[in-house]
Amino acid sequence: MSRHVAIVTDSTAYLPPPAMERHSITAVPLTVVLGDQALEEGTEISARSLATALQKRRPVTTSRPSPEMFSQAYRAAADAGATGIVSLHLSAELSGTYDAAVLAAKDAPVPVRVVDTGMIAMALGFCALAAAEVAETGGSLDEAVAAAEKRAEGTFAYFYVDTLDYLRRGGRIGAAQALLGSALSVKPLLQLDDGRIDMLERVRTASRAIARLEEIAAERAGTAPVDIAVHHLSAPERAAALADRLRERVTGLVDLHVSEVGAVIGAHTGPGLLGVVVSAR
Repeated sequence: MSRHVAIVTDSTAYLPPPAMERHSITAVPLTVVLGDQALEEGTEISARSLATALQKRRPVTTSRPSPEMFSQAYRAAADAGATGIVSLHLSAELSGTYDAAVLAAKDAPVPVRVVDTGMIAMALGFCALAAAEVAETGGSLDEAVAAAEKRAEGTFAYFYVDTLDYLRRGGRIGAAQALLGSALSVKPLLQLDDGRIDMLERVRTASRAIARLEEIAAERAGTAPVDIAVHHLSAPERAAALADRLRERVTGLVDLHVSEVGAVIGAHTGPGLLGVVVSAR
């Protein structure tokens, strides 16, 4: 379906495929480098394969899409009838994806507004959905961007990880924070703050950390209308149980998504990840 304003994001938004299809959102894939293989997230490497590789301690790195991949996405949107494009991406503090999109936008056949949302996972996905909903009602390029930015301002992401080693290796969290997280075998709770991954709390046990994650998410949600996403890597039972508890506690809940993160986030967090995104409507 052609549309006045097209929405492009990247594979780390982890939007449910039916939602992407329904709203005609395009996701440009990041790359996971597994040994000597460069694999596109979402099509060439699964979260399960990534988790297995990490457990076997195989070397895993990630890389941004090339500007040409964005150029192809922008040309395809223009060919389908778009007269403008909103390109929404994960935090520039965590990836060079935004920079690649900016380079491609300079030569795009239609105007492209590239936005560093400062988000990742469904925190980014909710921004893309907000922009798409405005575009579908005939909103302008500026209106779609404003909707995404407003959604980002009211979106918060919290994460539990079994260890900070993967984040430290990938340079996504400082060595000092990683050392503090490892001290006394405490379990770290993290948050996304100004586009960076920062320590939020250190809790003694995994069960207490997950209970605290639930408390933080419920407190953040309050009673206002919110959407929530629960993410995991190789922890489906934990994620399902947490989602069930949040359904009971959050009175303003509109939509709740449960999904396994893809290989890019998984490469930096490791198996056992449990995350909650709270996004105000």
